[in-house]
This record gives sequence, C-alpha cells and structure tokens, in this order.
Amino acid sequence: MKYKLQYKRYSERAILIEWPAKIDENTLHDLLFFKKSILSFYDKLIVEVISSYNSLLICYVSTIEDFYSSVLELKSLYSKSFEEARPESKLWEIPVCYAASLAQDLEVFAKDKSLTVEEIIRLHTAPLYTVYGIGFLPGFLYLGGLDNQLHSARKMTPSLHVKKGAVAIGGSQTGIYPVDSPGGWHVIGMCPLDFFNPKTKNCCFISPGDKIQFISIKEKEYNEIRTRVENNNYTPESVCL
Repeated sequence: MKYKLQYKRYSERAILIEWPAKIDENTLHDLLFFKKSILSFYDKLIVEVISSYNSLLICYVSTIEDFYSSVLELKSLYSKSFEEARPESKLWEIPVCYAASLAQDLEVFAKDKSLTVEEIIRLHTAPLYTVYGIGFLPGFLYLGGLDNQLHSARKMTPSLHVKKGAVAIGGSQTGIYPVDSPGGWHVIGMCPLDFFNPKTKNCCFISPGDKIQFISIKEKEYNEIRTRVENNNYTPESVCL
C-alpha cells in the first residue's frame, strides 16, 4: 500500500518524510520498508535514517545542494519500491516484576482504575505490543497495544526520579525507562534488562517493528536476572516472526 507522503526540508543536511498522521501497523511497515530502501540506495551518502510513528528523518553526510532534486529522487525510489513481504521482526519476551516493593504506583493505580492488582497484571501482560519507535530517552520504546482499561492520564505531579527499568503507564502507552530519569508515568513494575548499552553496535537490542510480550516474574527471579545482566551473563530471547 502506497501513501501520499510529505517531504520537508528539516535542515541543510536533513529531509523529513511524513506519512498520514495515523498510528497503525500498515503505516509502520510501509515506513520501515522505505527506510530499508533508502539505507540501501544511498549507502555512504547518509549518516542515518531516524524513524518515528509516521515519519522518517534522513540525515545526509553533506549539505543538500538541490532540495527539489533530492525530493524527486526520493519520490522515485518510493514509487519503485514494492513490498513482497512484511519486514522481518522479532518477538521478545520481556520479564517484569510487579511486586509491591518494586512497583511504587501499582496499588494506587489499581485503586484509581477500580481494578485489583491481579487484574492490572493480567491486562498488562496479555497484549502483544508493537514497537513503533525508540526515543525520548536512548532505548525508550514507544509501544502500541495497551488495553483500553489501563489508559490513564499522566501524574499531575511528575516524579523527580524514576529508576532505570521502571515499567510505567502514561496516557494510552506503556513503556520501560532505560535510564534513571524524571517522569510523569505511573510505575507498575520493574524490568531487570538493559535497553540501552552504548558499548554495543546498535545500543538497543530491540528495533522498531518488533513485538513485545511482557512476562510476569517474582521478585527473586527479578533479582537473579538483574545480577546476571550486571555480570553480562544474560541474553534476552526472541523468535522471528
């Protein structure tokens, strides 16, 4: 499926491509396929291509001398690209501990939603989430698929310190804080994994287009996995979709 795209000059060395302002998986797959085509076609002429829910930012090595010619070239590439199959993605099982000692907002959150803690955990672990993008913080995953019953406005007063690994809910989204940070989302659990490692090639082991399934674990298992992660003795498992 092809879309009517908007091409905008973002800077002297960058072009922004925008899809219709709608968040869905068809847009995501089209966007990621075009990203792959751009990376292959331009190779060493670009620094990187950054993706979001419905846009690509192409960062060129040198100044764009003729914006309109560059856009025509991109339009031609998009028109010639066709998708025989959806881009390969992975399904990651991500452990989360929902113990009260780690989930600082869980009990209050459950009370506000008129649900039990067990119902919150069940609703949070049931969906297969889609990774739409990575940003805000390095390694922060933008996930789609949160159950409507768990949608909740951000905190009126943000927390000054949210711990690395905090699993939280804000608005219609859920996510994991990859580093210590201020934050206004409701923390309902903790994940023992590292989602940002500057010492590795890709920094984050998960990519846009991947799927995530949260798995509830006990506090003892959380501590064991966290120790293994700190000792570089734990590799998250995935399956190809």
